[in-house]
Amino acid sequence: MLGVVALVAAGCGSGRTDEGSGTADTGDAIVVGTTDKIVTLDPAGAYDNGSFTPMNQVYPFLMNFAPGNPTLAPDAAESCGFSQPTVYTCKLKPGLKFANGNPLTATSVKFSYDRITKINDPNGPASLLGQLEKTDVVDDLTVAFTLKAANDQTFPLVLATNAGPIVDEKVFPADKLLDDAEIVEKKPFAGPYSIESYQKNQLVEYKAIPDYNGILGKPKTDAITVRYFATTDSLKIDTQNNDIDVGFRSYSPTDLESLAGMDNVVVHEGIGGELRYIVFNMNTMPGDTPEQKLAVRKAIASSVDRDALSNDVYKGNYLPAYSSVVEGLPGAKPSYKEIYGEKPNKEAAAKFLADAGVATPVVLNLQYNPDHYGGSSSEEYAAIKSQLDGTGLFTVNLQSTEWVTYQKERVQDAYPLYQLGWFPDFVDADNYLTPFFAPNNFLQNHFENPVITDLLVKETTEPDKAKREEILRQVQDELARNYISMLPLLAGKQFAVSGKNIAGVDETLDASFKFRYTVLSKN
Repeated sequence: MLGVVALVAAGCGSGRTDEGSGTADTGDAIVVGTTDKIVTLDPAGAYDNGSFTPMNQVYPFLMNFAPGNPTLAPDAAESCGFSQPTVYTCKLKPGLKFANGNPLTATSVKFSYDRITKINDPNGPASLLGQLEKTDVVDDLTVAFTLKAANDQTFPLVLATNAGPIVDEKVFPADKLLDDAEIVEKKPFAGPYSIESYQKNQLVEYKAIPDYNGILGKPKTDAITVRYFATTDSLKIDTQNNDIDVGFRSYSPTDLESLAGMDNVVVHEGIGGELRYIVFNMNTMPGDTPEQKLAVRKAIASSVDRDALSNDVYKGNYLPAYSSVVEGLPGAKPSYKEIYGEKPNKEAAAKFLADAGVATPVVLNLQYNPDHYGGSSSEEYAAIKSQLDGTGLFTVNLQSTEWVTYQKERVQDAYPLYQLGWFPDFVDADNYLTPFFAPNNFLQNHFENPVITDLLVKETTEPDKAKREEILRQVQDELARNYISMLPLLAGKQFAVSGKNIAGVDETLDASFKFRYTVLSKN
């Protein structure tokens, strides 16, 4: 999951935001710190964790995950289930309203899903709805989703993802994104919290909504203040000084090591699942023909040293990833290790290029982001440049861009090769495949292939577990051997750091990969 956040902060959060001096006067609020930037608060325009974290606090979902529980369950819905093999029907709880007083009905649900697919923003979550044929209002409380294929094994999970927020049809336009300031002003919120004041990527203040009765639970803390930091260094300093209560995304490996040795904070480790990878723009990457472009990708796959990245850059907090599907999930297969080897192989890389008639050294314009995926991104991509340059087969021009600009430019063909990271929407191998490789995929890198598309449809609709896992392994082999539209590098765990008087952090670092403020409290 990748994705975006002008009001003057008032009341309890009017102190320091990012790198000023002094402490914020937050009263009884819990203060959360992060470097993870918001792109937009509009669900149709964002598919990233920095944007989804506030969305998950303020918008309602039909289905969701209770903190600490990996089982999908109704949230704003009273019940959901297949009424026909291709029809998934949800019945809303009666009497739901947005914080502005507007009713939340089946019409709101249809509007929300139709809007995402109509706007089809390049940074939005429309790719998650590729299996949705149409959405119909059955009655005021009932909505029916007609799917393109029967027995879809993943669609219920999609309702809890970036594609799932229900928005107020009286506030949001049907065909374009809404500005964050207007969203905050009009309060179309029906999650556990509303946003009370807002400075984009500086300071956001949340207040509990008393009427919320969804699966995330009644907030244990009425007020949450989120401060945004420009660097991991400043986040670490405020963490160790207890100027924030909880820090989440992202700390460098060195910072985590240092903080673990301090008596006044606790380092929390959650389940793994994050993926770091390089995206290839299939049109603008080097190579005069598709065959040459593939040879370049295969040569890069044969040249990177994942173990060195894991050990030297991340101190083992990230482990080598040999597939886009992280190790441990049913159906995962280390296809890149089996096809290209565990260690770099310069001879194999040179042969791929020579056989395709690619002159060397190949010039690679490689872009990375310094502020979204943690401060070690600079070290990581300097190491990748060194590895590729060291083969003599490549000359890497390394450049960086900050996140808000990065998100816009990467979908405008500005970067031939570039860094991305992935936090899964739900724990299933398909969520590491369909968003990347299906038509209209999130990467927007001009990859679409009928063989892969057909296999993805087959695996999502195969009810037999063993047969589905075999199809999943086939997809991974095909991608690694014949396409490589993105190159998986590393997989990592979730980390957060809190003061010793803060409870609930471990409960939300679960397999849903959603950081929920409702469970946070001060002892």
